[in-house]
Amino acid sequence: MRTENLFRRSFALAAALSLLCFGTLSVAQEKSAKKSTKEKSLYERLGGTYAIATVVDDFIERLLVNDILNANTAIKEARDRVPKAGLKFRVTSLVCQVTGGPEKYAGRSMKESHKHLNIKEKEWKAMADDFKATLDKFKVPEKEQQELFEIVNSTKNDIVVPTAMQ
Repeated sequence: MRTENLFRRSFALAAALSLLCFGTLSVAQEKSAKKSTKEKSLYERLGGTYAIATVVDDFIERLLVNDILNANTAIKEARDRVPKAGLKFRVTSLVCQVTGGPEKYAGRSMKESHKHLNIKEKEWKAMADDFKATLDKFKVPEKEQQELFEIVNSTKNDIVVPTAMQ
């Protein structure tokens, strides 16, 4: 009888510990799942390389036919020198990298690649309008759009000529 009581107590203690461990594990797994959801990079939330490449493709196509941008002869001449596919590749690499993806942008800095283009505020706005139209077309959520525009706007001082020089 004594052995039977000890067995029952041991079994009850083991069962209680198991429930406690599994309960804690379950809570930890839930927290981990919530944490990983919160920690998804913008790159992941945008859908990765292929989704980004698709959006970049549409965006570049819009820029290439934008009358405001094409009125700037420096931009037009630069576009004539750079193959469209190469530009799309570079922009896709850049967007993937700055949104947290594994790709590495190997092009020139924004300042270096735009300094000779004499880009003014109206051209910047035309680009931003095209970017917004593309993001809306692909139903990019507002939160991600805001994050993308923060990234884009962080490059403005390196791309747009100062007002005094316009």
